[in-house]
Amino acid sequence: MKKFWNWIHNEAGGRVLRLEGPIDEESFWGDEATPKAFREELESGEGDITVWINSPGGNVFAAAEIYTMLRDYKGAVTVKIDAIAASAASVVAMAGSKVLMSPVAMLMLHDPSTIAYGNTKDMERAINTLNEVKESIINAYAAKSGLSHSRISNLMSNETWMNAKKAVELGFADEILFDAEEPEKEEEGGEEETEEEEEKPGIHLEAQLYSTRQMGLTILNRLGVNSGKPPENSPVDTHTEPLGPEDGKPPAPAIRMDGTTEDGSVPYLILEKQLECLK
Repeated sequence: MKKFWNWIHNEAGGRVLRLEGPIDEESFWGDEATPKAFREELESGEGDITVWINSPGGNVFAAAEIYTMLRDYKGAVTVKIDAIAASAASVVAMAGSKVLMSPVAMLMLHDPSTIAYGNTKDMERAINTLNEVKESIINAYAAKSGLSHSRISNLMSNETWMNAKKAVELGFADEILFDAEEPEKEEEGGEEETEEEEEKPGIHLEAQLYSTRQMGLTILNRLGVNSGKPPENSPVDTHTEPLGPEDGKPPAPAIRMDGTTEDGSVPYLILEKQLECLK
């Protein structure tokens, strides 16, 4: 009999059990020596247990017995899936009071299968047995995930493969391993993006104000109106001084930056000249 479990030493003081490879590749259910050996090793110590699983599945009855032993264990049982927990191995994973998956791990559920031979009555008995086995597996999945019977039954019939995020979303797992390290990185990155976003509006605003002021002064100059440009390093005056008398003509009205005269009106001739400049 090939042993598919192994207890390893943990310097932190906890107990670590590794389930690797097919579950009961040769014989577990019906072989009283194997389940007895597993139970003796499980009960030989005390304290919380971490169960690492990397298994494609195997004998459903062997998985059922391991599941029951782990659920009945007095200490806390934490299951960690490092690569795959498929078929019967996914049933064992449901025994954990807390189930964690590696970001690259997979969980797979499907209907039980068997090999049968004989007459029609034998085939009918095989079908009924498979249906009952499926019901027992659904009990384990439902106890962990809280999903409805019909939802789990459909997931099994469709042979559902789940990555870590999907398994957590559906309730088959509680957390993703190493996830606690990510928030700090995201938070730091978020702060940098915020600073960049805060700088951009100021730059655009200055450019816009500068362009508007220059455009206004250009229009006034082309209209032949004194812009009243102040000396350097002094505030810009929003009013312009009218030009003095020229060739006996009355002085041009003072025009503000918005193109209106002091009384707020826009004389027709001034408006006409503005439109000509803008053509």
